[in-house]
Amino acid sequence: MEFVATDRDEHGVDPICAALRDTAAQIAPTTVQAHLSSRRVEAPRAVRDREMLGEIRTVHADNLGVYGARKVHAELRRTDIAVARCTVERLLTTVGLQ
Repeated sequence: MEFVATDRDEHGVDPICAALRDTAAQIAPTTVQAHLSSRRVEAPRAVRDREMLGEIRTVHADNLGVYGARKVHAELRRTDIAVARCTVERLLTTVGLQ
């Protein structure tokens, strides 16, 4: 798999897979594409959501789990963390906090 991934720019995935077809190392081009797509860089929104979720959980836990989205949002803003209230609502819902 790594051989195909490193040499795909020079030779192409399909020709490499065709050359390997009659050997013990045969591999389908779709398998190579699936492997390469799993190595994608994480989206900026996903990174930000993961960071914000930590902050949201901390605020929620520090307030005995009774703060909702409006109060969690207000607390984050007081601590100079810029986040939209709809983002706080979405993340609270995603992890099942109320």
